[in-house]
Order: sequence, then structure tokens, then C-alpha cells
Amino acid sequence: MLLLSYMALSLSDLLHDHGLSAQASILDTGLVSNEHCQIDLSRSAARCIPYDLSKPVECQAYIDSIFQKSKAKVGYGGYLEDRIIYDFPQFHEEGEPIRSIHLGMDFWSDSGTNVYVPFAGVLHSFKDNKDPGNYGPTIILAHTTQETSWYSLYGHLSADSLKNLKTGQYMPAGSVLGQIGDVIENGGYAPHLHFQLIQDLQGMKGDYPGVCAPKDLDFYQKNCPDPNLLLQI
Repeated sequence: MLLLSYMALSLSDLLHDHGLSAQASILDTGLVSNEHCQIDLSRSAARCIPYDLSKPVECQAYIDSIFQKSKAKVGYGGYLEDRIIYDFPQFHEEGEPIRSIHLGMDFWSDSGTNVYVPFAGVLHSFKDNKDPGNYGPTIILAHTTQETSWYSLYGHLSADSLKNLKTGQYMPAGSVLGQIGDVIENGGYAPHLHFQLIQDLQGMKGDYPGVCAPKDLDFYQKNCPDPNLLLQI
């Protein structure tokens, strides 16, 4: 644990102190324009809106209502949000606290929207995590910057995004990684991209927890720093 905390801190320091930032936009709609807005799906926000965010249709209706008001095409947010929307068995293990803290950053947009590689890397692993409430099609890239190794995870992609992939292939910044998947293939959610930075994958391939229990937050916050330190939205 001490070694991991030190390593995770080195990634945070790299993002904070050395100006490491994305080399390309993560979605083809562009996140440097006025066509994006922040979306809050936290527990406190969910209690104040007339939608059941655990249901994909109602969650999409809520997102659409925000887009209509703000004239946006992309919604973003979610890092370390405490959410009540995870109404799936894998988040409710018997005898364990409910996992409700979101460890990545979400980008809400239409299914089929292209996802771009924001920072050059190599393809570490990929997997279709098919069970309800999981990531669905998922890609993990490996990066090395200033002698620090780290990973980026992309979840809720389309099934086609996993075609013709090869572990170890180089993925240049700005290349198309895949597309946002629809509710049928993305684990059962309103269409969005889950983007997460990870220092240590702990031996996992094609998957890594995107949500943690409050009691484990200290560990995961160090291992999964704020993605916006890289994207700088």
C-alpha cells in the first residue's frame, strides 16, 4: 500500500506540476467550444430532480433536458461523485458497503460519437464486460511519461470498437479509439464514455473498478487521480 500510494502520488505530481495535458480532444464534438456543459449526477442532485437516474430512459431524459437548456452537445463530470444510481447486484455485495463513489469522468453524448485517443500510448488490453451495470466494451491504454507508467481506461464503448484490436499496438494521440455505445451494449446506461486514469492496474486486464465504497476512497483516489488534470476542461 505504501509503494502504491507513492507511485500514485507521482502521477498526480506529473499532472499537477509538469504541465502534462491531453494532446487531442477526447470526443469528436470538441470540448473547447461552448457546446459542452457540466452534469451533476451526485446523490444530492438526484434527490432534487424528477427523474429516476438509475433507469437509462429517465437518465437520458434528464441529460436531454440539460442539453436543451444549455444548447450543449456534450455533458461532462462525475469524478468522485457519490451516486445513488448504481442499482446493480455487483455494487451491493453482501456484508460489504455499497460502492457508490465514481472514480472516473463521464462524457454524455450520442451513441456512435467517436472517441479519440487524448494522449499517445499502446493498447494494454480490451474486454467486453457484458454483465448489467458494468462497462460493456472496454479499452485500456498504457502510457509512459517522464519515466512514470500509467493507464487510461475507456468504458461503455460500442461493440464495434473492439474489432481488429491487437494488444501492444501503438495508439497515437488524435486517432479514433472507438465509439460511444448504446444502452443495449454499454452495460445498461444512457450513452456516455467513462474515462479513468489509473496508476496501478493491480494485475487486471480489460477491466478495473470504476466505482468504490466510501471506506476505500483514500486508496482509489490516490490510484485514480482526477482525469481533468489531464484533459483540462
